[in-house]
Amino acid sequence: MPKENLYIVTYDISEPKRWRKVFKLMKGYGHWLQLSVFQCRLTSKRHAQMCTRLEELIKPTEDHVLILDLGSAEQVNPNVESLGKNYKMPTREAIIV
Repeated sequence: MPKENLYIVTYDISEPKRWRKVFKLMKGYGHWLQLSVFQCRLTSKRHAQMCTRLEELIKPTEDHVLILDLGSAEQVNPNVESLGKNYKMPTREAIIV
């Protein structure tokens, strides 16, 4: 099984139509945590594909995407503190893009 890393992807897209396209794309790569925030478990190949597709959608002079690499998905156990609504840690499942 290929090595996977855990990523947090967050974005600020200035135009609603582009934001919806980015949101739809990201749903195919990970779990939606909050508005414009996703948790993704990706191989290096899937990470590269996601970055390429994001670069095709965004306007670099207007939009901003942050991708935080938390390290090996098998070794990372995120300690999440949640205030307000209940938080349920995403479970691993197959994602079809």
